Amino acid sequence: MRTDVLGVGFDNVTLDEAVDRALALLEEDGPHLAATPNPEIVQCAGRDPEFAGILSRADLVLPDGVGVIHAANILGRPLRARVPGIDFASALMGRIAGTGKRLYLLGAAPGVAEQAAANLQAAYPGLVVCGTHDGYFKEDGPVIDAIRKAGADLVFVCLGAPKQEKWIAAHGAATGARLLVGLGGSLDVFAGKVDRAPEGFQRLGLEWLYRLIREPSRIGRMAKLPLFLVSAAGARLRGS
Repeated sequence: MRTDVLGVGFDNVTLDEAVDRALALLEEDGPHLAATPNPEIVQCAGRDPEFAGILSRADLVLPDGVGVIHAANILGRPLRARVPGIDFASALMGRIAGTGKRLYLLGAAPGVAEQAAANLQAAYPGLVVCGTHDGYFKEDGPVIDAIRKAGADLVFVCLGAPKQEKWIAAHGAATGARLLVGLGGSLDVFAGKVDRAPEGFQRLGLEWLYRLIREPSRIGRMAKLPLFLVSAAGARLRGS
């Protein structure tokens, strides 16, 4: 049974348990969807019934943002761990390296996925990246065909939410892949185009603060986090 946080149900798992579940899904006929919502994505789902429905049917829903953890605590439904999408993806690649499972990277600007593939194959010896495609495509058909012809088992779909989850829901089956994971801007990090927050910020759940320091223009988006927690407090008072 999932833990409801403002209308989105989260799997109450640790990072290791999430990876174990993903590995099990890779052994089953697909397609399977894994999503990694943060507070902004939860709020988006609250305004978009189609997106909310896709998240409710996803096979794995992981709490990416520290705000989700705080909201769950406020609601009296604590989640056991924060599972950032990029950490989940990294751990999963470490587990499939050398197994013959085939990974496809989809998203980001032209050239970024290719650089990410090179970096990841160097970081995880034995990892098979069977293809890449940027996120600036106008027609879905050629992308679907490329993934299917590459024989991908696993696809990291990095188109931004909710576009990536809607794309997976609409086209996942046609790709032939068993597991497709929505990972937002992760390819930019894997390619070395964007730095992750230092470990200290990560450990304290302050990656949002590091990003704000580096990119002050994000202040509008970051300002929504307190409202998200206020919404959780209001839901707790209403008993919902």
